[in-house]
Amino acid sequence: VLLSPQESSIISRQEVDLSSGRENLKLSLPIISSPMDTVTETGMASTMNLFGGLGVIHRYNSIEEQIEMCSVGGWRRAAAIGASGDFIERSQALYNAGIRIFCLDVAHGHHVLIKEAIGELKNFFTDITIVAGNVATLDAFNDLSDWGADAVRVGIGGGSICSTRIQTGHGIPTLQSVLDCSASDRNAMLIADGGIKNSGDIVKAIAAGADFVMLGSLLAGTDESPGSVFESSNGKKYKVYRGMASVEAQVDWRGEARSLEGISTTIPYKGSVKPILDALRQNIKSGLSYSGARSISEFQSKAKFILQTTAGQLESNTHILNVK
Repeated sequence: VLLSPQESSIISRQEVDLSSGRENLKLSLPIISSPMDTVTETGMASTMNLFGGLGVIHRYNSIEEQIEMCSVGGWRRAAAIGASGDFIERSQALYNAGIRIFCLDVAHGHHVLIKEAIGELKNFFTDITIVAGNVATLDAFNDLSDWGADAVRVGIGGGSICSTRIQTGHGIPTLQSVLDCSASDRNAMLIADGGIKNSGDIVKAIAAGADFVMLGSLLAGTDESPGSVFESSNGKKYKVYRGMASVEAQVDWRGEARSLEGISTTIPYKGSVKPILDALRQNIKSGLSYSGARSISEFQSKAKFILQTTAGQLESNTHILNVK
């Protein structure tokens, strides 16, 4: 799909306000970094905060290690937790460390364990914001909202290093999931999560009804992402990027692999994430201006999707180098 350009009176991108969300989850940049061990630890979370976004520190560590990552600096912090095992002990420790945004991070969020976990968290803590997911359908989105989730991650199987759809045969294209879930009459905020490859995809996800997007691969491979830079035999620099359902990630954090729904790979080293976030912010503002919208709410009320063919999609890409 593409978005149809509309008449605009916007003179400068500075007129466009990207603020989104409400209450304890209101961001000036509607981007959240993914709770993956090759994406978000202290460095990424603090930089996301600097740009007005949010970083969710992954849970694939000890409670003490996660507390240490969350205790640096005065920036807004979120930490990921599971829905079983030590999640009550972990959430209590994180709460005592000042965390008030909790991300229940599981692959299949439309599940009784998520229902029970949300209930337990709400009973323990009265002043927290709960992000839960992932889901792919309107029924699931409504249920998680009814169970008490303040925001829901929408998207199953769309991540660049996710193989859920291949291994299990389940999933829905992320944009379709966002369109479906945005029709909800519930109060939960919507986080589009998975398959976002560029700023245009972010603009489309917001147009479809997302309050925020969650990014992994776009932010990985940077100075602020966890992991070391290594150099190949040809002198090029890389960092590891892996799905948390990959064999490598599972063996590292729990000693065994229980599923095979992700892969581990290397991606080119990108330098600092700061110019990436700055470019995303400017391009998203431009995206809204093409529809003549000065805010996300106005954009969502005006945006008009059109279908494009495969030939149209090829034309959408830079293609001068393809000319023979």
